[in-house]
Amino acid sequence: MGKDIRRLEIITERFSNIGSVPVLKDENLYHTTRNAIEYLQSRVSKKVVFKIESDLPLDTPARINVPLFDWVIENICKNAVDAMDGRGSITLHLRRVRTRTAWYRRGTPPRQVAIDITDTGKGIPKNKLESVFMPGFTTKKRGWGLGLALAKRIIENYHEGKLFVKWSEVGRGTTFRLVLNQ
Repeated sequence: MGKDIRRLEIITERFSNIGSVPVLKDENLYHTTRNAIEYLQSRVSKKVVFKIESDLPLDTPARINVPLFDWVIENICKNAVDAMDGRGSITLHLRRVRTRTAWYRRGTPPRQVAIDITDTGKGIPKNKLESVFMPGFTTKKRGWGLGLALAKRIIENYHEGKLFVKWSEVGRGTTFRLVLNQ
């Protein structure tokens, strides 16, 4: 019952953050990501293997709102679990990303980090790659198709980052890239 109460508190906090401008803080990216995965790992099939890899120092910060960030990670990973029919692997790879040269023209480029979330699921057909972020898009029998649309909004509007499909191949899997500022 204690876990259920904590879960409801998390959901309440997430929804209250959606209705207001969330506060972004410098948070340890590796530890925050690991905590989100540990929470999720106990709630999905034991046949799903989670891995976190990092090319970054383990104390690398990112500007995030933890409850909303957790929601994004949870949503992408739950979709991956569904795409793998409850068995396979999900790898989260933390890395630095290069900033586009356009930033250099405007001044100091922002420092950015990325999390690549790769699954061994069904993959997304090329003609559906743009649709996955549209409200109402779903491949599931149940659901409203709001998860990825909301995740994209959280990252792009609230965190001033990017969320996109980096790679997908039908029958092999998908990689979502989440880019955050430091």
